[in-house]
Amino acid sequence: MSYLEELFSVAGKKALVTGGATGIGRMAATALVEAGAEVMIASRKGEDCERVAGELNALGASGKAEGFAGDVGSEEGVTALAGEVKKHTDRLNILINNAGLSWGAPLEEFPYSAWARVLNVNVTGLFHLTRELLPLISKAASFEDPSRIINLGSVMGTQPMADGAYSYTASKAAVHHLTRTLANEFAGRFITVNAFAPGPFQSRMTAFATATEEKAEIVASHVPLRRIGSPSDIAGATLYLCSKAGSYVTGAILPIDGGESINHGMRLFKDVR
Repeated sequence: MSYLEELFSVAGKKALVTGGATGIGRMAATALVEAGAEVMIASRKGEDCERVAGELNALGASGKAEGFAGDVGSEEGVTALAGEVKKHTDRLNILINNAGLSWGAPLEEFPYSAWARVLNVNVTGLFHLTRELLPLISKAASFEDPSRIINLGSVMGTQPMADGAYSYTASKAAVHHLTRTLANEFAGRFITVNAFAPGPFQSRMTAFATATEEKAEIVASHVPLRRIGSPSDIAGATLYLCSKAGSYVTGAILPIDGGESINHGMRLFKDVR
């Protein structure tokens, strides 16, 4: 094994990626399979997860994937998903809490039910699935090689902006804070907890704004690096945090946003002559 392979390998590690059939979840799952991990993909649509797992296995990579249904939007769903994971493995080196929902509406029309639904999936489900799987995560953890948890936050949880997605932006800020809280509590168990805070990527959730090349270019024009994110951006961050390279990193909210999180737009004195 070369130096780079040893530094970034996840060979033989067991992983679960929720919401792993599409978007950022699929990008992370693909990276893990390519780098040698055994990856479980779960989402509400189990048939999609099975199909994607088959596509990942067809890559001929050193890792492998399997897909099944799993819903983190309710207590019953979380319990069922945790039970399914325990049928497949007795340890879990990597948990990527990627499953998420959004809802957009004008402030005056924002529905109560939509607020609750988004928070249930993005925060409540994330917390309780992590808690349910903690025995498996702890079993895989060691001083030399901690277990890893990655939560999906967002630049919208860092920057005070909503664009009508009020429950989404609040939920992602909560994910960021919960990530730091759990990182502090789990450090003694040799478990790292970090979060991605992505900017715009092409996914089912952002299809309304990125589905066509023309729309994607408009979105990209507002990003300091002048492009939207690519699968390799997620792959690199995933392998960094899940491999030996990232074993000393915990409590981080990693911006994968092309500079959006530092693009404050304020001009205090430059316009004064």
